[in-house]
Amino acid sequence: MDIIYEPWPWYVGGPLIALVLFLLLYAGKKFGMSSNLRTACAAMGAGKTADYFDYDWKSKRWNLMVVLGAGIGGFIASHFMGDASVAINPEVAEQLEEDYNITSAGESYMPPEIFALDALDDPFSIAVLLVGGILVGFGARYGGGCTSGHGVSGLSNLQLPSLIAVIGFFIGGLIMIHLLYPLIFA
Repeated sequence: MDIIYEPWPWYVGGPLIALVLFLLLYAGKKFGMSSNLRTACAAMGAGKTADYFDYDWKSKRWNLMVVLGAGIGGFIASHFMGDASVAINPEVAEQLEEDYNITSAGESYMPPEIFALDALDDPFSIAVLLVGGILVGFGARYGGGCTSGHGVSGLSNLQLPSLIAVIGFFIGGLIMIHLLYPLIFA
């Protein structure tokens, strides 16, 4: 007999996120994933070549544990808490197949047509990933944080810049998927 695990409902996950943010706020800490990259670079000695990385990274070690925990949690969830199939509207799945040749819609969270290692055989895909990574890195630095920092931590602290950033994230995502993605991968 197979045990079927369901995702946790919003009324469990939401309060748990709120609890973690309350504990971080109580401890005087700010949450964000992009700051971990800065901490990791500083820990590996990047402060010797760039002033941006020359700071007391040891005071931010706790945030690296967040990344480790996210990785471990993702592994546990994907391997021990059910399959990776996604409930997706059949009309959306059909549109993805017709417009973008994504035939695995609903089978996994990350379609292998885009995210498999085989996609790295194409120099164009590598160039798109490289440019996208640079733009994301620049945006996170210029915007003072990433989607998780602004969307989760910043909004929970009622910060107006985070609200503006989150609105920008949504607008950028809509522009990307409806205008740019079809031009790039058509």
